[in-house]
Amino acid sequence: MIDTSIVVVGGGPGGMAAAVAAFDAGVKDVVILDRDEKLGGILNQCIHNGFGLHKFGRELTGPEYAKIYEDMVTERGIKVYKETTVLDISEDKVVTASSREGILKFRAGAVILAMGCRERSRGALNIPGNRPAGVYSAGTAQKLINCMGYCVGKKAVILGSGDIGLIMARRLTLEGAKVEAVCEIMPYSSGLNRNIVQCLEDFDIPLYLSTTVAEIHGKDRVEGVTIAEVDEKRQVIEETKRYIPCDTLLLSVGLIPENELTKEAGIELSPVTSGSVVDQYRMTKLDGVFACGNVLQVHDLVDYVSEEGEIAGKSAVAYVRGELKEEKTVSVSAGNGVRYVLPQMLKVTDTEDVDLYLRVTQPYGKVKFHVTSGGELLTSVTRLHATPGEMEKIKLSKEKIALVKGDVQVYLEEVL
Repeated sequence: MIDTSIVVVGGGPGGMAAAVAAFDAGVKDVVILDRDEKLGGILNQCIHNGFGLHKFGRELTGPEYAKIYEDMVTERGIKVYKETTVLDISEDKVVTASSREGILKFRAGAVILAMGCRERSRGALNIPGNRPAGVYSAGTAQKLINCMGYCVGKKAVILGSGDIGLIMARRLTLEGAKVEAVCEIMPYSSGLNRNIVQCLEDFDIPLYLSTTVAEIHGKDRVEGVTIAEVDEKRQVIEETKRYIPCDTLLLSVGLIPENELTKEAGIELSPVTSGSVVDQYRMTKLDGVFACGNVLQVHDLVDYVSEEGEIAGKSAVAYVRGELKEEKTVSVSAGNGVRYVLPQMLKVTDTEDVDLYLRVTQPYGKVKFHVTSGGELLTSVTRLHATPGEMEKIKLSKEKIALVKGDVQVYLEEVL
């Protein structure tokens, strides 16, 4: 049994930021457990730029961003267990892990969950057809091309317009492949607007909205796909079916927080985000267990992942020192036009500002977000546009939090 103050599960951007923040807040006894052979998580295969604009004020590639945090971890002498898979987290914060050294057990003062997320697979979509070679999730194709040097195909169709799918449309084109189409079942893209412009429009790759892959053709290798438009209920419109010959199908159909450990620990999950229910300190409903990054909510910017990791790291230190006191807790809910708000719980304290993260249900033009408590308005902010692919952030000042009398709700109003 290894006694330690804080155990961080996951060595991606969120986990590293949490460990560094905890160390800098005064707790030197921090360990990171990561199942990969290298720190950085998904960033190591994201060789495109666009990372770090908020955090460092400059454009970095994924590996460059990861290296900055890896250097921070190394400089501080934070103990890292690589190629170590966490098997179980008990209610009394004993973390069991499997490594090359055998089974390890850590008795922690606090645990920070930073396991990231995984891609939804073909099995979740029920697309008719055989099981030929050439069907990949977009992230798998990204790893094969960027890390292993394999080109996955010559003629591709991409289902889903998430950021990884958009980036892979550009990546395949730069590798000499032809991307025939990007299909999106929703009437709007779920990726960042800058990726739609830089990855599709700049390369003349067509994006078909309200369209899905209705069938995969081919036995040994993908020979083509049938695409079709869908109605309001996302049912295929038969007369719109058309065949596209291709040898590769990439699926970019959503990310799911990697929460098997969280479930086994008995921690309550949100049905909307598929991540833990947390307060503003990122503490889950299991005392002393915190969550941050993509295991909590799927982010579109790694800068926000790092910010959330820092919140969790500092909060874990406060918990270990006994500084997180029991305070009145109110719920935070999503109202009209808002899909979810995080955190889902708010401890009413006037010690610091709180950022509310949220996503809208559909694309909007100019909108005004209202934050109310017990029916009374706390604050309002205006945005020129809002889309589900881009996370919104609303700052709630400590003065406003002191005015909270009841449950908090966030809703939007369209400004004509």
